[in-house]
Amino acid sequence: MIEFAFWLLSYVIPFLAVLTVIVFVHEMGHYLVARWNGVAIQTFSVGFGRELFGWNDRHGTRWRLSAIPLGGYVRFVGDMNAASLPDPDAPENSDPALAPRLFVNKNVWQRIAIVAAGPIANVLLTFFILYALLLGYGRYTITPVIGEVLPGSVAEAAGLMQGDEVLAVDGYVVRGFEDFQRYVATSPEREVVVEIDRNGTLRSLTMVPEAVTVEDRFGNNQRIGRIGVTRNVEDTDVTLYRPGPVEAVGMTVEEIRFIIQRTGEFLGDFFVGRGDVEQLGGPVKVAKVSGEVATLGVIALINLMALLSLNIGIFNLLPVPMLDGGHLLYYLFEAVRGRPLSMRTQEMGFRFGFALVLALMVFTLFNDTIFAHFGILR
Repeated sequence: MIEFAFWLLSYVIPFLAVLTVIVFVHEMGHYLVARWNGVAIQTFSVGFGRELFGWNDRHGTRWRLSAIPLGGYVRFVGDMNAASLPDPDAPENSDPALAPRLFVNKNVWQRIAIVAAGPIANVLLTFFILYALLLGYGRYTITPVIGEVLPGSVAEAAGLMQGDEVLAVDGYVVRGFEDFQRYVATSPEREVVVEIDRNGTLRSLTMVPEAVTVEDRFGNNQRIGRIGVTRNVEDTDVTLYRPGPVEAVGMTVEEIRFIIQRTGEFLGDFFVGRGDVEQLGGPVKVAKVSGEVATLGVIALINLMALLSLNIGIFNLLPVPMLDGGHLLYYLFEAVRGRPLSMRTQEMGFRFGFALVLALMVFTLFNDTIFAHFGILR
């Protein structure tokens, strides 16, 4: 019983807290833009399945908290289901006074705006969290100067030398040695371009970090890139940098761009045979990571929330029917063709999308369970 309580407090509660905020913000994006466009909204739900509790607002929307806290949805009047598959008979069967407020009767650009608002809300949540943390706490940094180049390493072969100051990696500004480490670590077996200052001379070096598996502080295995450089750090080398409000905007945007690019490259690795299934995770792994990060403090958990929010926003934009990206794909076809796809085509797409998403969920859950059982995710 004590072990269960510890598991509940350590893993489940932080995971649900993070996920609930992310889902609420995502669905609120859909809800607000739909309201601004005069769409009648039937349900706003955090979670799926049986309703635990809820209430009706003065606009007739049912706000509910449901039993399965692994997502959520906004259901418009005239939708056949929570996946927003439109009911072709809704315009004829609905009250004529309600017809102008049906989602299906809005023009295609209004529908695109409403669907895109969810992922955009996730991106904005990430921006505001990272921006607020950067302004409020600043960042500790170390001068990005190479201390030692290991013999026979990737860095030596590329021509990197002791004393070189790193200016940028793949176009991303390096403000500290920790940036350099992070940009390299997130590019295993992918070519990177490192810009350096060597005694006042600017140089550009190309290298491919080797992939290595390391164990983090929680005992989890991580596949990272390594080029073979080190730097001794004294207390006097660490400084606290506090950007101004305008500079912090640029730094936050650059950080989001970096995360999106690296996420795209991570997904692309699976199509070229470089992907590592151990790095894929579903609810179990996310709950585990949330619990581990929670032990580092509230700020670390909020930082994780920002990262997960951005990744959920990106995932939802994938062109898979049932996800927001699938809806956007349909509406873009409609905008180009001048008329919507047939209901049969849309329904087939939704069935395919449902099967694909379900398969991915089962795979990641299986992946979580198998690797956890064999101690790969300890």
